[in-house]
Amino acid sequence: MHRFSRRKFSALGLAALASRGFAQPKQTSVVLLLTGVITDGGWSELAYQGLKALGPGFRTAYAENISLAQMQEVTRGYADDGFQVILGHGFEFSSALLDIAPDYPQQKFFVTSYLPQPKVPANILYIDLGYFGAAYGAGTLAALISEKKQAVGFVGGEDDPTQQRIQKCFVAAARNTVSGIRGLGIITGDYDNAAKGREAASTLIGNGADVIWHAADVTGLGAIQGAVAGHVKVMGCYSDQTALAPESMATSFEMNLGGVVQAVAHSVADGSFSGGREWKPPVDWMWLLRAGSNGEYNPHLVSAGQWAGFRKTWSDLSAGRIALP
Repeated sequence: MHRFSRRKFSALGLAALASRGFAQPKQTSVVLLLTGVITDGGWSELAYQGLKALGPGFRTAYAENISLAQMQEVTRGYADDGFQVILGHGFEFSSALLDIAPDYPQQKFFVTSYLPQPKVPANILYIDLGYFGAAYGAGTLAALISEKKQAVGFVGGEDDPTQQRIQKCFVAAARNTVSGIRGLGIITGDYDNAAKGREAASTLIGNGADVIWHAADVTGLGAIQGAVAGHVKVMGCYSDQTALAPESMATSFEMNLGGVVQAVAHSVADGSFSGGREWKPPVDWMWLLRAGSNGEYNPHLVSAGQWAGFRKTWSDLSAGRIALP
């Protein structure tokens, strides 16, 4: 599908969601544009699940594997087809949709990325996905569930400002939660290298960390493997990763991307859409705690008291009572 034209994207996407139909005059039309695929187990799939869950009153389409070179053509094609809501999933869409939105003032655009500049058209909305609040929460929980209380560790992906601040928030939270504990971090420079993730986790464990958290996609999968091999606790990120390490996974910080897609679509349908700004959902709405069949956390790895302590910080973060580094 990677090299297909915009109309082939549309046809395949609509075929995949054909049950939505086109005949109902009051339907709100929504298209989800993706640089990845809907079977990636995380970023794209979670958003797609939100699209798929839209009920009666919506007709939906999606397009996968859109390259940077195709973004303008694909987006304008769906806009020309009259789609009322165009969702660009990822920072890669930020500039393209910003350029296109003024040409379609009656349609609504949304990008799952930070506001790129102070002023944007009133028909486009951006979002703060709460990475830093999630990182602070993860550092808090890691410190609480550490058994040795010596160190906890973070494994990052690309060496960019976002990952650097995620690491700072994780480290600060651990330090602020348990006196004397060290928050350690390794930013590997790569989102797609499991071997680097395993090596980073091993290094952190060798330096005393007995809880590992990652924010590093495929590299993070390697970090989970490294944590299991090192017999320490681990926490997942982006999706519920319990199944990858059921005996070692304390909880996963899952992004509520499905909820984001549904909230934006419904806001257009009911007339409450408010663009020209950056949406900042509370961290406890944007990030969900998942531990498979255990619910929010694994009681074999996290005590009720530890979870209550984490929940207090989680609530304070959501309410804006904690200043993030």
